[in-house]
Amino acid sequence: MTVNVAIIGDRFMQARVFSAALTAACGDLVACHEVDLPWPDQPMHLDAVHPGLEGLREYFGAPEEILAHVGDAAVLVTHLAPLSAGMLDALPQLRLVAVARGGPVNIDMAAAARRGVRVVNAPGRNASAVAEFTIGAILAVTRNITLGHDALRRNDWRGDLYRADDAGEELSEMTVGVIGYGHVGSRVVRLLRAFGARVLVCDPYVQLSAADLACGVIQTGLGPLLAQADVVTLHPRVTAETTGMIDRAALDAMRPGAVLVNTARGPLVDLDALHGALVSGHLRGAMLDTFAQEPVPQDHPILALPNVTLTPHIAGASRKTARVAAAQAAEEVRRWLTGAPPLNPC
Repeated sequence: MTVNVAIIGDRFMQARVFSAALTAACGDLVACHEVDLPWPDQPMHLDAVHPGLEGLREYFGAPEEILAHVGDAAVLVTHLAPLSAGMLDALPQLRLVAVARGGPVNIDMAAAARRGVRVVNAPGRNASAVAEFTIGAILAVTRNITLGHDALRRNDWRGDLYRADDAGEELSEMTVGVIGYGHVGSRVVRLLRAFGARVLVCDPYVQLSAADLACGVIQTGLGPLLAQADVVTLHPRVTAETTGMIDRAALDAMRPGAVLVNTARGPLVDLDALHGALVSGHLRGAMLDTFAQEPVPQDHPILALPNVTLTPHIAGASRKTARVAAAQAAEEVRRWLTGAPPLNPC
């Protein structure tokens, strides 16, 4: 019997990529119905702003449009579409939701469990992309790439960036502190090892791999990491424990002249406190790919600082990420159709 699968993609995780992966994995067991939402050309909602979507985060799409497309489908494959308790009530035929992202924060998980709807996700689907981007972010700040680029855009030849007191250190001579040792953080550590950096890791919930231990990676607490690291790079999930973890006290604890890199999530960092640490010169620089409010307000003073490299939440934006996520979602659908257990139940 053919099962109807509603696919709600966007302009990054395109519905046609999902559909191709599903057809390859499931053949004629599925009939795919596609629609693409206009994210990321239009920003997602970081928190619930629509009545009835309380508790959902990082979603895109109006509930009525989502409901109309899903209809009587038994399976929904999506990236950012929201599913609230009320929406699940209106979709009695729905049995499986495959969310092509690391955390299903756009789904009311408690309501899904009450209604017997299985939710699966795609952990690590952008880990390689974010890890590579993070290394680039570190180099952009520590080797004056951003400063040189900005100067040449102004027709200003910054020869002084070759001065001994302005030139950056090489990764092979730096201590890099990695906060969070999950899918992304562990890959960042592996790449840093190739550069010859001294690597410190802070994650109280995960033990280092044997390979990292053998290569001299050190697991430590947050305080020692902040005090020793020339670069601190953030990779934890946003939880009650990690929200605002890089506050004024944490920034003061970082060694003078250090660099902060955030390619994880904006709420990890107190942006006003970071601005103060950068203006005072306590920190040499920062690289920010994510913000608690996106788009970041145009009048926020951190946007005007010369010692900050800024990107619009694109660390995970690689073509491989989309292919991997689609393949993971398709495999979960295949397993559900054939009665096999899920690989990544939420």
